[in-house]
Amino acid sequence: MAETSKIHFNTQQRLFFQTLHKRVDQYFKTNGISKNGNTAMKVKTVAMFALYFVPYFLMMFGIVTWMPALVMFTVMMGFGAAGIGLSVMHDANHGSYSSNPKVNKFISYSINLIGGHALNWQLQHNTLHHTFTNIHGHDHDIETKGVMRFSPHTPYRKIYRFQYIYAWFLYGLMTLSWVVRKDFKQLGQFKNMGLLDMRKRKYGPELVKLIAWKIVYYIYMLVIPMLVLSVTWWQILIGFFIIHYTGGLVLALVFQPAHVTENLDFPLPDESGNMENDWAVHQLFTTANFAPKAKLLSWFVGGLNFQVEHHLFPTICHVHYKNLSPIVRQTAEEFNYPYHTHSTFLKAIASHARILKKFGSEPQVAL
Repeated sequence: MAETSKIHFNTQQRLFFQTLHKRVDQYFKTNGISKNGNTAMKVKTVAMFALYFVPYFLMMFGIVTWMPALVMFTVMMGFGAAGIGLSVMHDANHGSYSSNPKVNKFISYSINLIGGHALNWQLQHNTLHHTFTNIHGHDHDIETKGVMRFSPHTPYRKIYRFQYIYAWFLYGLMTLSWVVRKDFKQLGQFKNMGLLDMRKRKYGPELVKLIAWKIVYYIYMLVIPMLVLSVTWWQILIGFFIIHYTGGLVLALVFQPAHVTENLDFPLPDESGNMENDWAVHQLFTTANFAPKAKLLSWFVGGLNFQVEHHLFPTICHVHYKNLSPIVRQTAEEFNYPYHTHSTFLKAIASHARILKKFGSEPQVAL
């Protein structure tokens, strides 16, 4: 990855975000509410953990033994894992779940409980993706190491011609990759990039923590089931795969339409590392919302269908994004900046499919 310290955003466009920030602050002041989570957030937390752990314990205690039901429960656990990631740990790792930093830190470890690693997520997502959104060589979320092409600036390979077909199958492998190898690889990468030093963390102790959490995860997800369930070891591995494939696919289908769709920009810095836009304006050009009226979908995905609001105000809990959306849209329009949104989830997915095909069929850098 390129050196992130060499990227410099335009400082001449700050009036937009200053104006927007004042309006958002006024919204919370006028309504007398906190920017953090509320009772609805707590209820959702319980619901997401229940969706994941209730099926698990029903299986482990032998209350449910019918094979079709066991398969259904693994799918439910996959949705539960995705729900915990989207609606619980995501806010906690951004520091927006609670006004108490200790609560945020505690809840942030929920990603460790479902196979991930909180520190890696914070560095990849908060530090790199949120700062350098859609910038080739800096945003880990669009770097796929030769498997897929999410940016017109990624070197072209002939296999990309078919990515609009095979991408959907690979998306389901995302969290499985984290659990098996990616977390270990990323920790080393972040060490070499100096990001661990930036967070005042040492590689050795963090690696020990990472290994310890993985052991805990493998024990309750694989070892205990093999000891208590009356099914074969390979059936347990299939169940493990189903959980991760379901969760990975859900996560990919939420995050990809937010940044890899038509009409979004993939800007590059000039030779001196200078970007054309201010950081906040950059977010408007590289981020899109989808399905703003889909209440149930919005509830499950942690308000991340309002991705524009999330990128501009990541430290505000997602339960407020819907009400902030009109403020952001109005301010963007006043400053003649884009406010990208897809009216439905399916339209966003279709746009993602079209851009996958475009990037797969055009070797040249073109948008």
